[in-house]
Amino acid sequence: MEFKSPLPLRLKEARNKAKISQVELGIRIGLEPSSASGRMNHYEKGRHTPDLQTLSRIASQLDVPLNYFFCETEELAEINLLLHRLSENKMNSILTWIKSQGYLDDDF
Repeated sequence: MEFKSPLPLRLKEARNKAKISQVELGIRIGLEPSSASGRMNHYEKGRHTPDLQTLSRIASQLDVPLNYFFCETEELAEINLLLHRLSENKMNSILTWIKSQGYLDDDF
């Protein structure tokens, strides 16, 4: 089975949810206005993949964690979005709770 990168779809979904056009997002991450829409379109269609630095700027502008673009399932993507919005203290509390539930192997 061929692996299909979730990045193009997640990028488009996050951009649409943020109600930002391709050209606006491109300009916000430092692309030239004349090429911003085309470049973002190529990323969303999967024709090109942004480098990590560019993707980090995109994530910042869309207020999503960088790893959101690489989650293999919708459930993991949703969990990452929820965790991203928590304070560090609350995130640590959740991590402690998960570990205390015995869901993970002892070697983890």
